[in-house]
Amino acid sequence: MELASVIRPSIVSAARSLEVASQLRCAIMEGDDARIARLLSDLLRVRGLTKGQRVRLQSRALLNLVHSLRSAALNDELTGLLNRRGFMQTATRLLDVALRDRQAAYLVYFSLEAGLRGAAEAGNGETCVRNVLLRRTGNFLRDMFPSYGVYEALGRLGAHEFVALTPLAEHASHGAIMRRARRPESGREAPALPVQIGIARFDPASPAAIDELLQSAARAVEELRAPVTPIASAGSAPRSDLALA
Repeated sequence: MELASVIRPSIVSAARSLEVASQLRCAIMEGDDARIARLLSDLLRVRGLTKGQRVRLQSRALLNLVHSLRSAALNDELTGLLNRRGFMQTATRLLDVALRDRQAAYLVYFSLEAGLRGAAEAGNGETCVRNVLLRRTGNFLRDMFPSYGVYEALGRLGAHEFVALTPLAEHASHGAIMRRARRPESGREAPALPVQIGIARFDPASPAAIDELLQSAARAVEELRAPVTPIASAGSAPRSDLALA
């Protein structure tokens, strides 16, 4: 009984701190100053705890909030991939490692511009169709680059731009992308992803910064832009017309 009485306040405090942090994050993201002030006031005046328990609750809530905001600052909320800021930071570190180890790296740039334009032209349910397409692309990249978060980086840079950085040539080749694109997803079918691709190589003998690689890969898409040949998603049937820029 004594042990339970010691553990229970700790569990309640941890759960409450997560709840408060979540509510504060939502209020901050929505710019709701009144709600922020109320939540902070409630946190300072929480009742039913000893002084030590109250301080721990307040500290946990604020630390959870900091971690949550830090994650939000570096990740795209819709797809869960790194946002532009997060990708640039992570990719820069990976390129530093590649330079140190005298290892090549490959930046693969994906443009969904044509696909999103098609969603806009469809009109009805545009936002829903657009969001589904963006989420599917994020999942597609995770399948193609399974070592993301370790020595590969994935990001959504803007409205229609996705990008991957990998040290593995086979992950940036036509054949590797085709194999992953054709891999069926159990029990699901989905239309092809209308993407165009540009690839830039990082050469440790003549190193380029990440923004230079991005410009080079994006320029490759623009220079070789042609009618989009969709890449089959993980949930679509195999295709023989997968094409890369």
